[in-house]
Amino acid sequence: MEALIPIPVLLPLLAAGIKLAIGARLRRVQGAISITALAVNLAVSAVLLVQVDTHGPMVARIGGWEAPIGITLVADRLSALMLVTSSAVTLCVMVYSVVSAYDRQEDVAPMAIFHPAFLVMLAGVANAFLTGDLFNLFVAFEMLLSGSYVLLTFGGTQSRIRAGATYTVMALMSSMLFLIALAVVYAATGTLSMAQLAERFADLTPQVKLLVELLLLLAFAIKAAIFPVSGWLPDSYPTAPAPATAVFAGLLTKVGVYAIFRLEALLFPGGPVGTLLLWAALATLVLGVLGAVAQADIKRMLSFTLVSHVGYMVMGVGLATVAGLAGAVFYAVHHMTVQTSLFLVAGLIERRTGTTSINRLGGMMRSAPLLSLLFFVPAMNLSGIPPMSGFLGKLALVQAGLEVGGVLPVALVTAALVTSLLTLYAVAKVWGKAFWRETRAEGEGRQDAGEEPVERSAVTIPGLYGPAAALVVLGLAYTVLAGPLSSLTERAAGELLARQPYITAVLGTR
Repeated sequence: MEALIPIPVLLPLLAAGIKLAIGARLRRVQGAISITALAVNLAVSAVLLVQVDTHGPMVARIGGWEAPIGITLVADRLSALMLVTSSAVTLCVMVYSVVSAYDRQEDVAPMAIFHPAFLVMLAGVANAFLTGDLFNLFVAFEMLLSGSYVLLTFGGTQSRIRAGATYTVMALMSSMLFLIALAVVYAATGTLSMAQLAERFADLTPQVKLLVELLLLLAFAIKAAIFPVSGWLPDSYPTAPAPATAVFAGLLTKVGVYAIFRLEALLFPGGPVGTLLLWAALATLVLGVLGAVAQADIKRMLSFTLVSHVGYMVMGVGLATVAGLAGAVFYAVHHMTVQTSLFLVAGLIERRTGTTSINRLGGMMRSAPLLSLLFFVPAMNLSGIPPMSGFLGKLALVQAGLEVGGVLPVALVTAALVTSLLTLYAVAKVWGKAFWRETRAEGEGRQDAGEEPVERSAVTIPGLYGPAAALVVLGLAYTVLAGPLSSLTERAAGELLARQPYITAVLGTR
């Protein structure tokens, strides 16, 4: 079974290479290659999850070199669960992109670019989830950057190039901080193997450990869009094509969150930065949702809620308990699915109407009832309406915060509840203006007197709603399967905080 571990990284790269060799020819074959590769990835990830949940962490030693000399890929409950969720989400997004033919807009950009960049980015996501080596984690982030920049600027419009420049500058700043942290870590310990670092960090002085922890946290906070380094995200994501925006929202911030999960539990258990994480979670929750409430564009509103709800996951890490971390993992799985489905629906709205401005929309409940339903269900799930998975994830985090007690955790619980209510207000405003009201109010939302009302298109590609509907159903399935999923996240959190199963799997018994 260890031979299966590299497949989620290697298969997308192989598919990307084949598609680059094919070029612009054989369009149907290109789509079939991408969908097949991601379907196989999903199956392999599911098998890995079953195996590690039954038998414990598994390790693949690349090139046959033993750790800590060689690069290792490690599958445990946390990494396998994130891999399964990301594989399911990206498969749906890929089907959406093939059906909607974003990659075939020859008048906008070369059609052979989209899928290879998408696949390279997904290989970076899988590599980040599976790596047991800090330098390989840096490589995974650079794979993400190279693929995601192409997707973000796809089409070459002025707004996309500007957003891509902002995104790239922030990503390079994060990479620079990460490299500095790696240099400090290697100079202090002589290794970059996370399992060996878990042992050697105990011998470091508190000052060096704190420096390394702060450098790594700042690098990952930029990628996860945690306050105060979250301002780049709402200006970057809404400009990209719908498939790219959806996968960015579902995965890229979660890679940064996953890195924080892993390193805080494995390398810095019980460190002094926990209080700082709680403050960052509090600010991220409140300021992000206030930004969402102020928006009049669906994609920008969703981008601000994306920032805000990252705060729930950081809250679980900062609490540093099994219950808190389990709630954070549960919420990450829920959020990856629900946020992706909402951005896909926003893409459908834009495709149908030509805009996502709620001031220029209206009457969609009558003209597009299925699309309205596909927005309403995940929007309520994101808001935390009982008994949906969003409510269950937030409830687990609230309970964990109250169990810890103290002024800051209780304040954070209060902020989490207020954020949930304001999220409901933000999506209700979208629902009321874009879907429920009959027509756009006279003169509302016009930039100038000459702006024309949006013309709705009755043309809808059959099956285009399928991927979004599948993600909506998957989000509802988390509610039905909440018991087994909660038990799995608790086992994953317990294994992560125990540390020894991971260290033993990588280094063996010594």
